Amino acid sequence: MPPIPELEAIRKAQILEASLATISEKGIAKTTLDDICRAVGLSKGGLVHYFRTKDILFKAVFEEFFKRIFETGKETMESVEGPLEQILSYDWLYDEANEDVYRGYPLLLDLLAQAAFNPDGRIMIQEWIQNWVVLLSRPLTQGIAENIFTPMDVARVARSISAVYQGVATRWYLGDDSHTTAWAHETFTAGIMGILAPYLVHPA
Repeated sequence: MPPIPELEAIRKAQILEASLATISEKGIAKTTLDDICRAVGLSKGGLVHYFRTKDILFKAVFEEFFKRIFETGKETMESVEGPLEQILSYDWLYDEANEDVYRGYPLLLDLLAQAAFNPDGRIMIQEWIQNWVVLLSRPLTQGIAENIFTPMDVARVARSISAVYQGVATRWYLGDDSHTTAWAHETFTAGIMGILAPYLVHPA
């Protein structure tokens, strides 16, 4: 009997979900295909039917994680009016109650470590950064059109803003009690406003 596409898609989604949870808990180095098989309730042969190797599976897990983060970012941004408000809408990155975000930090940190030694990991990080640049370029470009911002090198400014997102998030997740959620929100806002200050038509 040939595979049923709908069931295949459901099973792949289940594998990715189980893999995401397992890798975020144990890390890439300590996660085996046997761990994923146990988490999803498949034999190794069944798992290999969907993902032939550990590398292919792990790449798919990171791609799924990235997709979720950027979908959340896009939806959140679209729910807020005003380019500046959209850029500042990413305080959900520091929300411990957001399961996708919070368990995603170990994944991202693991990938950053891999990227130091693995060209494929470095490419994925570069794609991650570029996705942030694309996402942030929209409100920056809109703000220029609406005379909220003066003309700027949009991609460069977007890269700087995304670096604030990532830097504050890393300190918040890994830091001690001095890197509280309140600290993250305050530093995030101050950092972004500092980057944008030279381009504000009507400075606050």
